[in-house]
Amino acid sequence: MTLRTIDSLGPLAGKRVVVRCDLNVPLRDGVITDDGRVRASVPTLDALVRQGARVIVVSHLGRPEGAPEPKYSLAPVAARLGELIDAPVAFATDTVGPDAAAKVGALGDGEVLVLENLRFNPGETSKNEAERTAFAGELAEFADAVVSDGFGVVHRKQASVYELEQLRPSAAGVLIAAELEVLDRLTETPERPYAVVLGGSKVSDKLGVIAHLLPRVDSLLIGGGMLFTFLAAQGHKVGSSLLEADQIETVRGYLDEAAERGVEIVLPTDVVVAASFSADAEHVVTAADSIEETPFGASGLGLDIGPETAAEFARRVRESRTVFWNGPMGVFELAPFAAGTLAVAEALTEVEGLSVVGGGDSAAAVRQLGFPDDRFGHISTGGGASLEFLEGKKLPGLEVLGWQ
Repeated sequence: MTLRTIDSLGPLAGKRVVVRCDLNVPLRDGVITDDGRVRASVPTLDALVRQGARVIVVSHLGRPEGAPEPKYSLAPVAARLGELIDAPVAFATDTVGPDAAAKVGALGDGEVLVLENLRFNPGETSKNEAERTAFAGELAEFADAVVSDGFGVVHRKQASVYELEQLRPSAAGVLIAAELEVLDRLTETPERPYAVVLGGSKVSDKLGVIAHLLPRVDSLLIGGGMLFTFLAAQGHKVGSSLLEADQIETVRGYLDEAAERGVEIVLPTDVVVAASFSADAEHVVTAADSIEETPFGASGLGLDIGPETAAEFARRVRESRTVFWNGPMGVFELAPFAAGTLAVAEALTEVEGLSVVGGGDSAAAVRQLGFPDDRFGHISTGGGASLEFLEGKKLPGLEVLGWQ
């Protein structure tokens, strides 16, 4: 692979380096509930601090509408970075305003400054290239060099991800390089058997991944809400379970293509069906082709794969040498419907080869279920970016770093 890395920027001691991280962490009442993305940014920041660079961290958090919103402040993230990095970490209360300018000017070698949420500025996400470039130009005034390390946003053409990297010497950070090495192995040089486990709510979110990976994998295991569209494509009734009726024909096409290619699409043989969407709802396990034959009839909701399926999925995962997993197997946030996701996560920790948790809800699930990150080969920080890469799409935030 071709990618400009930090080494290409030359000696950075005394240089101002703007680092685009992805610190978009979940907050509850101002408290970080999952600091995985913060911790993932530390290796790059530590490397720059050790060189004596003056490090200026920029990121977004949430979806503010181009103006300051206190609930989306990066102040808690800056405080957490201060606990993780062996260097002073300051915080600017604006992004390109007077506080940021003063604190950038005061930075010493090996010190770190976090600027306020990029999306408090409308230029960051503007659809107008000139507006994005203007905002990128203001950020570039703070920089002698730029390091892009927010893998979760490289699929977006945004000011700090695309235009800024063209205005100053730029390179990829440690995190982006690591993500690309793993994703390249998944698409180009997987060790076999190669299994992909897909879950989550909508099959439409995964169509591109299925299309691109079908020629590359040995088996495709389907769980989560998307499984019901697959069952419907086989002619089964799914009650009130999540169903994308407009995707049934597309799914049938994938089932046919898989059969032609000798790729096994493994669908659940049993599911957990509930009377309603709640943790205390009455629920039963039933065969996947008998969802409407439960006491709940056509109003039953499938909320998890069943125990038989969970055991089978776990066996197949353990026996594979390469596994990519994206999307929970059920509504893992509700304890009665977390068993399928738990079984897949546990099996992934036992893979003798490369095991990849594909970011987003999957990463949240393994942490919520109590698994340390180091139990897995790799936990991606970029759900949407990972999926678009695996779809074979060109990602602007990578192309601008020389990725080919």
